[in-house]
Amino acid sequence: MIQIAHLQLQNNIILAPMAGISDLPYRMIMKSFGPALVYTEMVSANGLIRAGKRTRQLLRSAPEERPLGIQLFGDDPAVLAEATAMVQGDGELVDLNLGCPVTKVVRSGAGSAMLRDPLKVGRAVAAMRRASALPLTVKIRSGWDSQSVNFLEVGRIAEAEGADALILHPRTRAQGFGGKADWGQIRELKKALNLPVIGSGDVFTAQDAQAMLEQTGCDGVMIGRGGYGNPWLIRDCLALQQGESLPAPGAAQRLEVALRHLQWFQEIFGPRKTVRDMRKHLCWYSRGLAGAAGFRTRINHAETLEEMNAATREFFSAAADEQQGAA
Repeated sequence: MIQIAHLQLQNNIILAPMAGISDLPYRMIMKSFGPALVYTEMVSANGLIRAGKRTRQLLRSAPEERPLGIQLFGDDPAVLAEATAMVQGDGELVDLNLGCPVTKVVRSGAGSAMLRDPLKVGRAVAAMRRASALPLTVKIRSGWDSQSVNFLEVGRIAEAEGADALILHPRTRAQGFGGKADWGQIRELKKALNLPVIGSGDVFTAQDAQAMLEQTGCDGVMIGRGGYGNPWLIRDCLALQQGESLPAPGAAQRLEVALRHLQWFQEIFGPRKTVRDMRKHLCWYSRGLAGAAGFRTRINHAETLEEMNAATREFFSAAADEQQGAA
């Protein structure tokens, strides 16, 4: 378990905030496999205070997914503070995004661009702290590039200004998602701070999560890309902590979850957005199964929800029959 300020989490596995991924249907699917905390995708502080309806939709939530973390991004401490005050009723925790490497975000001075100005980070954290009594986490990268690795400085500043926990993805902005995450930096940050530290980066198996905990001494593990099409990763991480090893999901199990995801997406967002946005998720659910390449082609050319539903049922049902015949 992890204690973040007054918020007691039930275990140490946490779902990452991921732009374009961590919408409500995705969070509900992942939450059903047991993470202690899920985060929204990053929400623009500027968009919120300008009463942007589209921005506000990113905060749509359901009771089943709570506790919920709201991740904000921006470059103006005053704007971040105002947005923090606005979302107090939307979740149980607020996070400041200092890690996003996307060019559009960085050009605005937000995300990982903030790491170039640690004093500004301090002002932002202090302003958000004054604006709300909710637990406050800060998600960072190692630094801007290999010449400016400053996660320890930024972490200490965030702690001094009132952050309740730090999340470190130990790659620089320049690395993007290339190379290997340096878990040694997570260990350094944990030793340097008196706050809970959550590790992120290169967790694709339950064994990876266990190794991160053991090698770094971090308080929790954040699941990001490893969970794409694989909510069972969270289940497996929790099982391994209990000394258990569970079988990989078969095609029939994947079909059940994929259809549930598809249904929730349609109910929440309607058919048009479902056809556009569920393509990537359905492709991820198919990874490793025979004929997945052909299924991906079919899904990416589907123009209606009916086509998408039929293709999904046919592919996974055929794969399940093949697995059963081989058993």
